[in-house]
Formats: sequence, C-alpha cells, structure tokens
Amino acid sequence: MKLLKLSSVVVALALSGCATGPDYQLPDQTLDTEYLYQQTAGTSQQAIPASTSTWWYQFNDTMLNQLVADAQQQNIPLKIAAERIKAAQAYQNVVESFKVPTVSLGAGYSSFGLSENDPLLGPVVSSNNPLGTALVDSSQGAFHAGATIAWEMDLFGRIDKQAQAAAIRKEQTDIFREGLTTMITSDVIHNYLQMRGAQTRRAIATEMVSDQEETLALIQKMLKSGYGSELDLARAKAMLAATKSVIPQLQTAENVHQQRLAILLGETPAAMKVRLSQGLPLPASQPMPELNGIIPTGLPSDLLQRRPDIRIAEREMAAVNAELGAAIANQYPKFYLTGAPGVLAKDFDDLFSSDSTTWIANIGVSWNLFDGGRNDALIEIQEARFKSSALSYQHTVNNAIGEVETLLNGYGNSQQYQTLLLESKAETDKAVKKAKSLYAAGLTDYLVVLDAQRQQHIIADRVIAAKLQTANVAVGLNKALGGDWELH
Repeated sequence: MKLLKLSSVVVALALSGCATGPDYQLPDQTLDTEYLYQQTAGTSQQAIPASTSTWWYQFNDTMLNQLVADAQQQNIPLKIAAERIKAAQAYQNVVESFKVPTVSLGAGYSSFGLSENDPLLGPVVSSNNPLGTALVDSSQGAFHAGATIAWEMDLFGRIDKQAQAAAIRKEQTDIFREGLTTMITSDVIHNYLQMRGAQTRRAIATEMVSDQEETLALIQKMLKSGYGSELDLARAKAMLAATKSVIPQLQTAENVHQQRLAILLGETPAAMKVRLSQGLPLPASQPMPELNGIIPTGLPSDLLQRRPDIRIAEREMAAVNAELGAAIANQYPKFYLTGAPGVLAKDFDDLFSSDSTTWIANIGVSWNLFDGGRNDALIEIQEARFKSSALSYQHTVNNAIGEVETLLNGYGNSQQYQTLLLESKAETDKAVKKAKSLYAAGLTDYLVVLDAQRQQHIIADRVIAAKLQTANVAVGLNKALGGDWELH
C-alpha cells in the first residue's frame, strides 16, 4: 500500500510539469514614437500628469464642475457597474474557495432495523440459529456528531488557473467602470456645453429679431413716404420670419440637452430645471465656457496603459490564457482527500466519551482516459478564443491610435476655423462702428447700419458654433487619450 501511494505521488509530480498551461505574453505591437499630428496647436507631447483626472476644470465653470461631481455619484449605469464589481468579486471568492478544504459539521440520531431474512445478517438477529437465540437486536439506533472534510489536491493547477481567470474578470469589471465613468463624464460636459451654446445662440437670435423688426418698421415707413419698394419690404419680412424660426429650434436643443443632463445625473427633469435656474448665469452676463490650457498627449504607447478599452482587451487575453491552462490541466488526474472524524454512541450520555470516537479517511484519484476527444476539442476552443482575443487587442490598439490622430487633426482645424471667424467678427464689428459713424454724419441712411448689424449677428452666431465645435473636439480628444476621470 505504501508503494502504491509513493507511485501515485511520483506520477503526479511528473505530470504536473506539463500541465501548467502556456505562459501569458503580450503580442508584439509596433507603435509610432509620436503622433502624426503631434504639432497641433493647443497640444503638447509632454507626459500626461495625474491631475488630468479633472481636466474639465480648465473651462472655469463651477456649475459644470458640480454637475460632473454629482453625475459620478448619482448616475444609474455607474451604480449598476458598481454592483457588477461586487458580483465579480463574489465569483472570484467562490472559485478561490475550491483551493482550500471544504469542512462541514453534522449531528443527529439514526435508527435502523435489520431483517431476519437478510442472507448475511439474518442469522445474527434471528432466534432460528444453532444457538437458539438472537445475537444482536434487530432494531438499532445511535447518536452521532462529526465533520466531513473534502479537498482536491490541485497538483496540475486546474483550480489555480480558474482562480486566475476569475481574478482577471474582476479586474475587467473595475476597468469597465472606470471607462464608463469617463464616458458619462464626457457626456455631461458635452451636453452642458451644447445647452449653454443653444442659450447663447438664442440670445443672439433674439437680438437679431429686434434689429430686423426695427429694419422692417423703417422700410414700411419709407414705403409710406414713397421712397421704399415692395421688394425691400418682402425681403425684410422674409428675413425676420427666417430668424424667428431659428429660436424654437434653439429652445428645443436647449431642452433636449437639459433632459439629457437629468438622465445622466439620475434626476427628474423638474429637479434639473430648478438646479440650472438657480445656479446657471445668463449668457448675456457670462460668456460660454471655453477651454483654457494645453492638452498633453503623451506618446502613443501611453494609450496601452490609459485607455480602458485597450486594458480590457489585454485582460481578456490574460483571462482566456488562464482558462486555456485550466482546460489543459483538466486532461490529467484529479486527486481527492476526504475524511469524516466524529463520535458515535447508542446513548447520548456516551456520545462525547473517548470510546465513542470514529473516523473515516480516503484518498482517491479520478482520471478521464477516454472522452471521445471532448477535452481536446475544449482546448482547441480556448486556443481559438485566445487567438481571437489577441487579434481583437491589436485592432483595439490600432483603433485607439487612429481615433487620437483624427481628433488631433480635427482639434487643429477647429481652432483655425474659430480663429478665422473671430477675425471676421472683428471686421464686422468695425463695419458696424463705421456705418454708425457715417449715419451720424448724415452720409448714409439707417438701413446700412441695420444691415451691418445683421451681418454682425450672423458672424457672432457662427463664432459660438465654432467655439462649441472646438470645445467638443477637445472633450473627445481628452476622452480618446484615456485615463481615470473618477473624482476621489
């Protein structure tokens, strides 16, 4: 018997060397040393500091900062993600528990009867035997208490690999929540800026309506005096109606983004309206928020550690690799140790005496030698999953770098577009000032002044739209660069 035990251990140790599964290694990834559009204005190649977790503070808007802080605490999908983290942690604990022995306690009373017709024990309990009397009572009963212990010796690392996979899945849920926080935060910033932009543009449109109503009144007056024309009157009315038609659209846009903010913060529309009305300054009293500062981009290789989607893809490879190791280890024997120490006595008073001790101990092995190729097929499935996850990882990296490059180029072009419009606005401001001077000197009529003001309002609206575009691209660029945006 000792020789059998020794042989089992020797075989187990010999097999364990080839059952650990493949070592996990990241696939080779060729990356550029810098971004193609690295020289984009408003950006820097310097390393991204940890303080960028609150980069939106550069908008210098206290309402925006508060909305982001509340969204990260109140957003319902983020709360769901937090519960998923708890579930993943619990699942990891379940898998880890298989590494240690399972111990259960039990106690009770058992009663049983022996049949006199039993071919083995019947003569013992029956009086129909050569002795003429029963040797053992046919009815028996006993009190018992004890423990049951079971443990699988994980010689080939199957349980350990499963535990590794569960731990990695837990890491993925953490990373997912981090990425979701980034997405929710960027949505809050985007919708807040769009709402503020709609408010500012509506104020400009309202001012344009006032000027155009003044123009229409002047044309009508001139027409009555015989100096105007029906064509000028029709044009003035058409222009006024077109400008008025923009205002309801801007009101709708403002409301849409306000409702979206309510959803992001997990609040009712009425509560969000109250919140904004109490703390939001009017566009006329404070300009629309603009980003002030340089966006650090770091190196393309930094994305591998900063982007949640890349990190999740990398962890997926690691998890599948561990599951592959578990599938390989499943080919080899499983060794079990079981035991049941306890006490057993007919009378309860004797149950805990030294003479009532009882125990059972077992060592066993289970080895599936033939399954029709089922386990080999399962290994092939895991190998295919690993190759697929490796390709997905490479695709995710390429997509991330392409996204940053696209947004870097877009950020530069948006700033250029905004600069040109600001130059145009400066010229229209000069034109309005000049027209007013000529009118004051009696060298032109007031229609010239009103037309110059109309052009001024149109350019002002385009400037706001350009600033919104630049700000939204900046939000997208910061999001594409990754990082932890959670407020701690």
